[in-house]
Amino acid sequence: MSLKKGNGALLVGISLALGVAGGYWLAHQRMSGLPNTTQEQSLNSPDERKALYWYDPMYPQQKFDKPGKSPFMDMQLVPQYTSSAGDRATVSIDPSLTQNLGLRFATVSRAIFDSSLDVTGVLGFNERDVAVIQARTPGFVERVYAHAPGDVLKANAALADVLVPEWAAAQTEFLALKRNGDAALLDAARQRLRLTGMPAALITDVERGGKVQPYLTLTSPIAGVLQELNVRAGMAVATGDTLARVNGLSSVWLAVAVPESDAGSITVGQAVEARLPAFPGTILNGRVSAILPETNPDSRTLRVRVELPNPDGRLRPGLTAQVHLNRSTEQSVLWVPSEAVIRTGRRALVMLAEDAGRYRPVEVQLGQESDGKTAILKGLEEGQKVVTSGQFLLDSEASLKGIVARSEEESPPRVAASSFHEADGQIVEINDKEVTLAHGPFKTLGMPGMTMTFPLASPALMQGLKTGDKVRIALSQTDDGLRVERLDKSGSQP
Repeated sequence: MSLKKGNGALLVGISLALGVAGGYWLAHQRMSGLPNTTQEQSLNSPDERKALYWYDPMYPQQKFDKPGKSPFMDMQLVPQYTSSAGDRATVSIDPSLTQNLGLRFATVSRAIFDSSLDVTGVLGFNERDVAVIQARTPGFVERVYAHAPGDVLKANAALADVLVPEWAAAQTEFLALKRNGDAALLDAARQRLRLTGMPAALITDVERGGKVQPYLTLTSPIAGVLQELNVRAGMAVATGDTLARVNGLSSVWLAVAVPESDAGSITVGQAVEARLPAFPGTILNGRVSAILPETNPDSRTLRVRVELPNPDGRLRPGLTAQVHLNRSTEQSVLWVPSEAVIRTGRRALVMLAEDAGRYRPVEVQLGQESDGKTAILKGLEEGQKVVTSGQFLLDSEASLKGIVARSEEESPPRVAASSFHEADGQIVEINDKEVTLAHGPFKTLGMPGMTMTFPLASPALMQGLKTGDKVRIALSQTDDGLRVERLDKSGSQP
């Protein structure tokens, strides 16, 4: 009985194995009869499309007509395939992916560019409102009033009493002549008092009172801050000694540091608004009174002087202020959001959005920048759209494709070196913009012989040349890559 059961189990196992093998064979036959979908998709993938050219990702300006190793870097050349849009000078992105990539756009607008500049400033004394008190005759300090440098004085505030011995003798003579009644001699004596430096008011007091007054009281001629007080009781003073110095506070100077990049838009008489942390909510209005001629070499800023009225005297030198300068242009200009501008250090670019998800780098010339807006002097037109977010991703892709941004009125690229790189070759195709050459090795570049297309430095280079001509080639290295500077026809032609 057990033997029969064992044989039955063996038969069942064999049947299952035959069933699995048969099913696998049948499925294989059916699959081989179906079209190979995966293979067809692979053939239709971008990697199997026709390559326009090959390039070195680290040097995308140069294009090669066949694959191989880069002559510039130790790496293989990368193929560039045709795009569905058929435009080599643009980056194409499926419009459905725009939101996923975080792309945002802005329209190039034209308007009066009212810009502003916010900088900081520090209050200082008005150096034109200064009173210097000097001794006009020798004397001795008898009394010093209770003042010290830094005190705020009112006009005519007493500073010190000075005894002037010379005045005592001159006043005694003057009073004697007055009693004699000789008018001519009296006028001469009065003139002598003036020449000794005696104030006119003191001469009048002596003449009216008939008493000698040899003391001079030094006073502040203006209201302001006592900056210097160089007198002490008992000291002698000589003619011309500076005894005190007072700075007025009726107006103050606001010294503003303006970045040198914005200095060209500042003019004398320009309106200024100042806000001081010491007086929250208060706006002080003034005007630019002077633009100083020297720039600070450390901070690269230009000093601008603003004069502010100070009738109540609460503005004190040393206080800081936030300064707002309004700048307005009379002509309307094109502008874009500042975040749309890509600054490479050598030039400024924007990514221009075109139809059907195509993007192109454009070189622009920048103007003023303020409040998140930048004026565009050249390179764009009103109504065009530029990328304001995600433009660096597009710019990187454009660089990998070898797309070089050019302005509409761009001059020919600058030659980077005075020497040319020369080789012999034959013209495969030529027009007024570029030439395709089957050339030999450029030894000075380390470039092997191959067939390549180069831009022409001038359309005049194609004159007298045609396809098949053998030429001597001279290339120059520019900021945008290699360029043909000279094509000299060889003496022997096929």
